[in-house]
Amino acid sequence: MCGAISGGPSVEGIDVAKETVIQGVVVQGGEPVSTGYARLLDEGGDFTAEVPLSATGQFRFFARPGQWTVRALVPGATGERKVVARQGEPVDTQVEVAA
Repeated sequence: MCGAISGGPSVEGIDVAKETVIQGVVVQGGEPVSTGYARLLDEGGDFTAEVPLSATGQFRFFARPGQWTVRALVPGATGERKVVARQGEPVDTQVEVAA
């Protein structure tokens, strides 16, 4: 059995010096989750964006610098992780979900 992929999708082709990128992978029991969504919440907990997970559990958001929460919503489970985004420094995170 293969383990979870580390971090989010490749940033090849993205000018990370000019962007603020929050990306990662959603896992359950150490394995990527391919069905569900990643949701981005601002520092006040308000909804900002949502993307479907890739087949390998990965997601990516382009955001402004600051504090964010990434919430994973998958069938029968949720999880979240707080991150601090800075322009020019892509955030690679892992969100563990549990029922």
